[in-house]
Amino acid sequence: MDNKYKGYTGYLPAEKEWWSGRVDGDQQEQLRWHQWIELLHIDNLTVIEQHNALVFIGFCCDEGVRRNKGRIGAAEAPRAIRQTCSNLPVFGYAKKIYDIGNILCINETLEEAQMQLADAVKNVLLSGNFPIVLGGGHEITYGHYQGIKSFLQPIKDKKVGIVNFDAHFDLRPVENNMSTSGTGFWQIAQECQREGIPFNYLALGIQKTSNTAQLFNIARSLGVTYQSVNDFSATTNNSLQNALTSFIALNDSIYLTIDMDVFAAPYAPGVSAPAYNGILPDNIFFDCLRLLIHSKKVVSIDIAELNPELDIDKRTAKLAATILFEIVEMIGN
Repeated sequence: MDNKYKGYTGYLPAEKEWWSGRVDGDQQEQLRWHQWIELLHIDNLTVIEQHNALVFIGFCCDEGVRRNKGRIGAAEAPRAIRQTCSNLPVFGYAKKIYDIGNILCINETLEEAQMQLADAVKNVLLSGNFPIVLGGGHEITYGHYQGIKSFLQPIKDKKVGIVNFDAHFDLRPVENNMSTSGTGFWQIAQECQREGIPFNYLALGIQKTSNTAQLFNIARSLGVTYQSVNDFSATTNNSLQNALTSFIALNDSIYLTIDMDVFAAPYAPGVSAPAYNGILPDNIFFDCLRLLIHSKKVVSIDIAELNPELDIDKRTAKLAATILFEIVEMIGN
């Protein structure tokens, strides 16, 4: 099997067996995702006739989680997400969905895998299509952002905002030149400072018990905007929506990342750091998601930190699949 991509051995083309499930028939109204998704080699993106198709990229890496002293297993998440998504129904999407395979982290070479992911994201965007990256640990952030940044760089004064649903800020400073799943946003902030551009970062669902006082201080010093887990309630929903609306208005393009540990553990037990009192996957969360997608400013999305080895009854994988289903419904139509 050809697993080469521009000389790098950490690319695995999509395989049909990744997508399999129930078959009710071959009429449009009977189709499921495994019958709808098309497989494509990453070098063949230009053959997509329909611009703004949705393109899945797997990021099979949890080296950043290991370095961050977390519980590994997220490298298997792309497989689990695809399996769980396979039986989702198709509702006459106007856009096609493609799977271009996986970026692998070989022999703990996290930084190399991140740059490979950046290249893949950039190429999907250059082809006029919409990347959806299936992680993987939250080290996905740095590589994903680099791909978006490289794509947008020729456009001067383009303000890029990052929206992160997460219990954690992930603003840990890099130590010994070793990035982790917890350093991604700090790395981006340092780059923004060096280049004299705004670091526009909105964290949603932050837990006070999951971040040290130092991390809150770093967030304040970097001008990070955040809404805590307590802001995801019926009584505070208006202020949450207003904060999100204001952030959207400040930016021209938005990178959206969803860390599955933002959700309460009964709904998302399969993560490295579960939160018993995380946000609920209810209308408040999905209203935020709709507000972002309908703004037409989101250019790329990822889901991070699903750990199938720790999941119970595939709850976390099913939640990730439901989120993807809603995203595809909104973008695909």
